[in-house]
Amino acid sequence: MQSIITISIVGLIVGFIFSMPIAGPISILITSNALKGRVRYCNMATLGASFADFVYVFAAVYGLTKFYSLYQPVIPYILLVGTVFLIFLGYKITKTKVDLEHIDEKSHLPGAVKKREKNGFWAGFLLNFLNPTLFIGWLTSSFIIISLVAALGFNTGGLDKNVDKSFSSINKTPQDSALKNKTLSYFHIDATKIKHEDAVTAATAQPKYLSLLLSLSYAFFLAIGSIIWFFYLAYILAKHRHRINVNVVNNIIRALGLILCLFGLFLGYKAITMLM
Repeated sequence: MQSIITISIVGLIVGFIFSMPIAGPISILITSNALKGRVRYCNMATLGASFADFVYVFAAVYGLTKFYSLYQPVIPYILLVGTVFLIFLGYKITKTKVDLEHIDEKSHLPGAVKKREKNGFWAGFLLNFLNPTLFIGWLTSSFIIISLVAALGFNTGGLDKNVDKSFSSINKTPQDSALKNKTLSYFHIDATKIKHEDAVTAATAQPKYLSLLLSLSYAFFLAIGSIIWFFYLAYILAKHRHRINVNVVNNIIRALGLILCLFGLFLGYKAITMLM
């Protein structure tokens, strides 16, 4: 029980803090729509994106590396689909114009609200799900954080061992091993100590379902942490948007749309290099 509480708290904190940078695609989607006053759309987009995060994080920490090996050959094609989706979404954002004086009247039309909320969920979900590099990103960050928590003496129930195995199975080259050890040493984590603790954990009888339960708890609370941050961000931006000049708001939204298009082009570049 102690390990589940520890992992849940860690997941909540990680989800909240790692969602804070506003340079990512989902942050741009939330920010641009919050400045239009579309809080409900932002919240639905957050739920969609967090669901995709939950899937990727669970797969990463539970050790579903076979899932990644089956998934890997089609990653370039998924990235290409993601490229088209991001550019389309970015283009739509750049073409919108905010009218702060009448925005509240338009946003309360029942039919429009329901349709927008549904679209928001799928926009958020696809934005994250069509970026398979999130799997590696969450695996790497989870490996560092959970290893650090275990090294500090907290009970992780052996989840650090699962994440270490997943990380090592995907990063097999000597350069990857050197980078792993360098990263651990940067955080003053002894890799040999982790291996010793893994052996002790393995020797201790653990219920077979514990690893599944810990992985689900970590992924779920990480998604909750992300939801809390983006709900708060959307609320604050929407509440104070009237304090900003309407032309400035429109220029910010256009700039965010362009950045989203650039993200799409970057994904396309990665897809093409993977295919070559």
